[in-house]
Amino acid sequence: MKLSLGFSPCPNDTFIFDALIHHKIDTEGLEFEVFFDDVETLNQKALKSELDITKLSFHAFAYVHEQYALLDSGSALGFGVGPLLICHDEKLVAQQEQLNPNYKVGIPGKYTTANFLLGIAFPHLTNKQEMVFSDIETSLLEDKIDLGLIIHENRFTYTEKGLHKIVDLGSYWEQLTGCAIPLGGIVVNRSLDQETKEKVNRLIKKSVEFAFANPKSGLEFIKQHAQEMSEEVMYKHIELYVNQYSIELGKEGRKAIDILFTMAQDRGLIAPIKQNIYLIP
Repeated sequence: MKLSLGFSPCPNDTFIFDALIHHKIDTEGLEFEVFFDDVETLNQKALKSELDITKLSFHAFAYVHEQYALLDSGSALGFGVGPLLICHDEKLVAQQEQLNPNYKVGIPGKYTTANFLLGIAFPHLTNKQEMVFSDIETSLLEDKIDLGLIIHENRFTYTEKGLHKIVDLGSYWEQLTGCAIPLGGIVVNRSLDQETKEKVNRLIKKSVEFAFANPKSGLEFIKQHAQEMSEEVMYKHIELYVNQYSIELGKEGRKAIDILFTMAQDRGLIAPIKQNIYLIP
C-alpha cells in the first residue's frame, strides 16, 4: 500500500522521517510517496485534503480536524522554540509595547502557529504580508517590510545579518500558559482504514526512536535538504524541535495543544472544534 506523505525539508522533519522513508525500519508493507514543501504549502494542501499523511501547523489543524486526526508521534512542541518578531531598524525594539499598527509584518503564512501567536500578543498588527519563511530576513534587510516573524533555523542566523529581536513569542506563550509551545503536528487522513492509521502512527514513532538512537544515520539526507545550513546549526535545529513530544505527545503535550485550541476558540480566532482531534483517544 502506497501513501502520500508531506513534510518540510527542515532538519527536524528530515531527521524524524529519514528511517521511515529509507526503510531503516520495517515499514510493515507500507510505501510512501514523499512531498517536500514549506509549512504554509503543507497547510494549504491539508485544507484541500490532498495528502494521506502530512506535517502542518497546529493553527491550520484547527481548520481540518474533521478531515485529519492528529498522530501521537512526530509533533514539534517545546520550550524556547517559538517564533521571533524581529526588525531591521533597531529603534523599533524600544517600541515593543506600542508598535505602530501600520507597520508591515512579513509572516510565514496565514495558518501558521506563528501567526496565531502574533495575533494573541499583538492583535493590532494586522498589516501582514505572507511570504516563504526563508525570504523574511531578506525582505527586512531590503526594507520591504518593517517587522518579520521568523521560524525554524532563521532564529539562529538573524543576528549575524544585522537584524534585531523585538519579542520571542515562544517565551510569551510559556509565560502565559506554563506549557510547551505547540508548533506543528503530523496528521493522518480520517478516510484511511483504522488499521492503516494506527500502523502509520506506530511507524512514525519507530522512525523517531531510530533517529534518536542513530543521530548521524540520516546526516546526508538532512544535509541534502538543509540548503546552506552548517552542520552545527542543523543539529541545534533538531535539538530544539525534536524531543520527547516527538516520540509521544503524552499528557503534557496534549494539554498544551488543548490550551492552544481553547484559547483560539475563546478569542474567536477559530471555529469550535467539533470532534476528538486525536487518533489515539
